[in-house]
Amino acid sequence: MVADKYTPQEIESKWYEYWIDNKLFHSEPDAREPYTIVIPPPNVTGMLHMGHMLNNTLQDVLMRRARQKGKNACWVPGTDHASIATEAKVVAKLKAEGIDKASLTREEFLRHAWEWKEKHGGIILKQLRKLGASCDWDRTCFTMDEIRTQSVIKVFVDLYNKGKIYRGVRMVHWDPAAKTALSDEEVIYKESQGKLYYLRSRGLSESQARRLMVDARFAPAIEKIPLEELRTEVRETVARRLDDEQLDG
Repeated sequence: MVADKYTPQEIESKWYEYWIDNKLFHSEPDAREPYTIVIPPPNVTGMLHMGHMLNNTLQDVLMRRARQKGKNACWVPGTDHASIATEAKVVAKLKAEGIDKASLTREEFLRHAWEWKEKHGGIILKQLRKLGASCDWDRTCFTMDEIRTQSVIKVFVDLYNKGKIYRGVRMVHWDPAAKTALSDEEVIYKESQGKLYYLRSRGLSESQARRLMVDARFAPAIEKIPLEELRTEVRETVARRLDDEQLDG
């Protein structure tokens, strides 16, 4: 007897389990024309929103069409480590347990982070399954798993050896709580009126002093500090900026 109403809770879960059990979304290399999409990895701390829905629906349509055309379709799922958001969650958890992050070694903190990720991460992938996404779940990746980590290190070392990337001195958005730099996308901008001051410090000529400009917020504190008392790396930075002249002190 055919039910008079559609009950998605029963129908969708039943058929999705059938698809997964029979590995209908799994792909292995063969003679067929390959068709692959790597899902733009959502944050491991995130939850599904309308942007994900639109993006992943379009990907799913393309993958299912490719399968119908006889192609070897492989949709690779995964999540991004979202380091700053994840760290904030882990630090909050540690604080609730009476543990100060500063008291932990790098390895100890990473262990707590991985434990949190295994327990709370990946909710968004479960939501994608609930939507019927035809991903090859056997190939699920995480941007900090061993394979991806080694690949990133290899590429960075290779680019560094080729002179394509380098560590330089530049302005950054600094998070004083997490003690890390933030990207432009993670900063909430706020315009404010301010002043710029020219700062003259002992050990600098008049022409050199004109080149040093600081925000008014820092001027009162900095103008009282003799150049020779600044941190070594600060003095070295100033020296490089001042025509690479060496400063004593």
